[in-house]
Amino acid sequence: MNAVLHALPLAQTIAPALNEGPDFIEGVVLIVLGMIALAMIGCLVRLLIGPTLPDRVVALDLMGMFAVAVIAIFAILIGKPVLLSVCLIMGLILFLGTAAFALYLERRARP
Repeated sequence: MNAVLHALPLAQTIAPALNEGPDFIEGVVLIVLGMIALAMIGCLVRLLIGPTLPDRVVALDLMGMFAVAVIAIFAILIGKPVLLSVCLIMGLILFLGTAAFALYLERRARP
């Protein structure tokens, strides 16, 4: 495995950063959580003032996906992989909800 990692130029760049330990990973996780929080605020604005109903539904779906991402990051932080199954189920339900709404809009648009 190390031979493969040392053969790839990108892996040579990333490998030293991964060896820095949990402080590096916690810093990256905090940055990612901040970025997700900013994105959720943008989605909340779109949800509240979205000009059309599909815009609002897509914003709500995206907020749900961000919640899945936060749960996945939390699972990594606390070391509980059982939460990843919650993420999987939640992602599937969000997908089905969005698909059902798209079908509803398509049928509603028919004369």
